[in-house]
Amino acid sequence: MYLPKENNYEKKLPIGIEDFKEIIEKDCYYVDKTLFIKELLDNSSKVRLFTRPRRFGKTLALSMLRYYFEKEITVEGKAGYNSRLFRGLKILDAGESYLSHMGQYPVISLSLKSAKQPSFEMAYASILDELALEFDRHKSVLYSDELSEDEKALFERFIKRQASEWENFKALKFLSKCLQKVYQKNAIILLDEYDVPLENAWFRGFYEQMTFFIRSLFESALKTNPSLEFAVITGCLRISKESIFTGLNNLEIISVLSSRYSEHFGFTVPEVGNMLHFYDIEEKKEEVKRWYDGYFFGNTEVYNPWSMINYVNEAVSNINSLPRPYWANTSSNGIIRDMIEHADNSIKLELENLIAGECIEKPVHEDITYEEIHESEDNLWNFLFFTGYLKKVREHMQADTVYITLAFPNAEEKYIYRNTIMEWFDGQIRLKDFSALYKALLKKDIALIERELSKSLMETVSFFDYKEDYYHGFTAGLVKMMEGYIVESNRESGMGRSDIIIRSAPYEGIAIIIETKVADSYGQLEEKAVQALAQIEEKQYDAGLRSEGYHTFIKYGIAFFKKLCRVHVNE
Repeated sequence: MYLPKENNYEKKLPIGIEDFKEIIEKDCYYVDKTLFIKELLDNSSKVRLFTRPRRFGKTLALSMLRYYFEKEITVEGKAGYNSRLFRGLKILDAGESYLSHMGQYPVISLSLKSAKQPSFEMAYASILDELALEFDRHKSVLYSDELSEDEKALFERFIKRQASEWENFKALKFLSKCLQKVYQKNAIILLDEYDVPLENAWFRGFYEQMTFFIRSLFESALKTNPSLEFAVITGCLRISKESIFTGLNNLEIISVLSSRYSEHFGFTVPEVGNMLHFYDIEEKKEEVKRWYDGYFFGNTEVYNPWSMINYVNEAVSNINSLPRPYWANTSSNGIIRDMIEHADNSIKLELENLIAGECIEKPVHEDITYEEIHESEDNLWNFLFFTGYLKKVREHMQADTVYITLAFPNAEEKYIYRNTIMEWFDGQIRLKDFSALYKALLKKDIALIERELSKSLMETVSFFDYKEDYYHGFTAGLVKMMEGYIVESNRESGMGRSDIIIRSAPYEGIAIIIETKVADSYGQLEEKAVQALAQIEEKQYDAGLRSEGYHTFIKYGIAFFKKLCRVHVNE
């Protein structure tokens, strides 16, 4: 059943807006996720960690929680309520037992996304800046007689960034204690993007320092804190409890495998249907399903919300606009890039299977630490899965281990693999030493050429369509760094265009001409290599070069079949 339109008024789409209040007050289109509040209140977990891919609504969800639970403080320090923001939303129909919690709690809201910095000092300072802002947001408590003079003095030191290192470790606990004393209500703590400083620190070389700080900050606030009502933490990856949440027995982890809370992040199928209906673009249903659907959180099918909002925004202004990979450049992919650049041939083969539309099966490891990511190739697949690059097709348990069958979720992710991950592999290949191949091309050593080309094919990821332009581009990429030579592709010469020409300076007069073909089977390699060499002669690809003064020609016909090749050269 579709939601009714409001006088056919087309609401603005909240592109890049992650503040719940701003979305509502600007009358943007909002996919109602307020029943997240109900499910949180229905469950008694003290601390909940939600792991979801980037741009799947985690920050907006925490913002919504803050406005629902928090007492609104005016400039005069008087308490008000944010109830007006929730008019017409589902939570208001949930019942009095849920509404009684609205506007009743002090809320601490802290994002750690700004801690993506090049040094520990800068990352640490960024977190202290965020803490100072949150203390400043609650500075009205300084007018309360409930706080001692010492507590007020420390509170002001946090605002001014003058607290000691030891005091900084206890910042969240101290703030929750002050709020509890003033409001006579335990505080709710919301922590967004908790894993950003950890991932960044691992790459930058100060992981141990950052882990110690984050662990100290979290433990003091979340473990045996009498001033804590409950806490909600979000991130992209689950980091081992032993590294960050040591001894935190009250932690509930809700990953993409959990069936609880599954519909509150990302857009469900009915929510996408309502959005398309609202904007009169229902004819785009199959297109958006192919491009942006395919994720499963628990057993709930969800669309990528960031891509959907951007796509609908384009389609509303131009119904003929084409789908684009909007998510491609928004996700933090440093870990994945690092792991792929260390990948062996077995991983590359499995990536090829995925690109070909097949599935792979892998054991699930949800509590990987950054120090362990290179210990097993299975860790790569877990990172790809939990960060949204792969979807779960099914799962089963074998002995004590859960196995998941993985595949591409949609066309958008397939595009990302073809255009991002493939570039990483190609970049790694370009760093290799190809001097042996270059010497072999000049010496007509066809055995060595075949070996070098096949070895390089094994080290990259190719597609199972194996078209001629793929091999053409692959070969041109390998030879383009041949020192002292100019490499040209598809140059017009004679009666056609040669695939690749490698030419020396004119005064040396040497030119290498390469024509590539694709064989349908291993047995056809010889025939296709002969045809390729013959084509160079028939089309007179050397004619234009001769008129430029080139006199020494080395001509190669190269045929490819999957990862193998056959080379023929002129006598």
